[in-house]
Amino acid sequence: MTSNIPAPLVVLEMANNHMGSLDHGLAVIRAFGEVCRRYPFRAAFKLQYRDLDTFIHPAMRGRDDVKYIKRFSETRLSREDFDQLVAEIRARGFLAMSTPFDETSVDLIEAQDLDIIKIASCSFTDWPLIERIVLTKQPIIASTAGAGLDEIDRVVSFLQHRHKDFAILHCVGEYPTPEERMHLSQIDFLRRRYPGVRVGFSTHEHPDNTNIVMLALAKGATIFEKHVGLPTDKYPLNAYSASPEQINAWLAAMQNALLLCGEGDTRHPENPDEKASLKSLRRGIFAKRPIQAGETIQREDLYFAFPSEDGQYTANDWSKYAQFTATDPITTDGALAPANTSRSDAREQIWDIVERVKAFLKQSHVIVPGSADLEISHHYGLDRFDEVGLTMLTVVNRGYCKKLLVTFPGQLHPEQYHKQKEETFHILYGEVTLELDGKPSLCKPGDVVTVEPGTRHAFSSKTGAVIEEISSTHFKDDSYYTDTAIMANKQRKTLLTYWME
Repeated sequence: MTSNIPAPLVVLEMANNHMGSLDHGLAVIRAFGEVCRRYPFRAAFKLQYRDLDTFIHPAMRGRDDVKYIKRFSETRLSREDFDQLVAEIRARGFLAMSTPFDETSVDLIEAQDLDIIKIASCSFTDWPLIERIVLTKQPIIASTAGAGLDEIDRVVSFLQHRHKDFAILHCVGEYPTPEERMHLSQIDFLRRRYPGVRVGFSTHEHPDNTNIVMLALAKGATIFEKHVGLPTDKYPLNAYSASPEQINAWLAAMQNALLLCGEGDTRHPENPDEKASLKSLRRGIFAKRPIQAGETIQREDLYFAFPSEDGQYTANDWSKYAQFTATDPITTDGALAPANTSRSDAREQIWDIVERVKAFLKQSHVIVPGSADLEISHHYGLDRFDEVGLTMLTVVNRGYCKKLLVTFPGQLHPEQYHKQKEETFHILYGEVTLELDGKPSLCKPGDVVTVEPGTRHAFSSKTGAVIEEISSTHFKDDSYYTDTAIMANKQRKTLLTYWME
């Protein structure tokens, strides 16, 4: 894919090295602006945004004994301060970018119209946050530290299917990173696995080291990210942030690339220290209200907040494929954890159904638009889908609606009615037993049946069938099943937007 992100791109990460002082932050930007203008590289200056009033769990606010809470709280800046930093970044010729750690911070990025959004390694599979980020127009850069290969596959696929302009960075989330854990050949691995996706390198080695960036450039990385700061008597630098002098040497070294050996054929071995560090930065899942044992937990029943508690579920565990059920009572603001909540993942079952739908449509010779959304109805749960269930492809839903209904052999769609919608069924493939107000009739290809509002209808097929449904506008709250158990099942549908490829 092509990218609007200039190449090569140098990203200077200030993080919290502004130390909560607007004046010091401005001085940092100016100092590195003087350095970067000497080199032919396009450069971006990156901030970090957290809406601390919602990001930190209510019970943990003010806890100076917790490392990151203390750090974040002591270096808080106002919106006006960040606006001035962004203005200075642009005045010095940098692209302006930021890493948001919560959805509110994405709103700020949009309001400031920053040039690029960064997804931090700890947020790499924070799906609620990523879902918000992809709604923006900005190009995306995502760090992969700590991610398993299946997780990288999912994020890359997610961004590609949404036609996002993005890049991924090889990164090791250990600060500073020992040389034996650099694994620079991961750059080769990522480039081979994701052809057409831009690959870069986020580096945390000792800032005096200039060899590693040369090797990364030789490996084919085209984005280079490094933490920076301006040391003063009041604000000394940490062990992995570079001074203007060190960045000057680092940029000069980028002209001379050499090879550095490391693991390149598979994903590098898991680093327990890295995992622990990233886990500590993830948002936990907490209850908005008291939840009783046995309840299936919905998205509206919970919120995500930092920090997570040891062993609890985090936002990274939440997805549309996951189902959480309370095994013990959970109090308001209580953490969801394996000790009180069971979690199941329906990804494999859902995609098995998707593949079967594709195969059945191919068998029926019914052509489906690539933009059609897929809705899987599992009225009594996925385990009974082959007995009672239906898949529906929405082609258009405006003042009129067109759907394609796919029912597998032996499958029943249970009795329901609509108060607003009138629908007409046109049998395209297979035979269908259609019941209207309890009266069955056998429908064959070419048959057309109109179902008026208020008419109870159910259907099944021994052969499997494809039915074209043409109707007035479909409203999601206009389906009334006569079995109250189905109406009580709030998780009886799975919606997929990208499923054809």
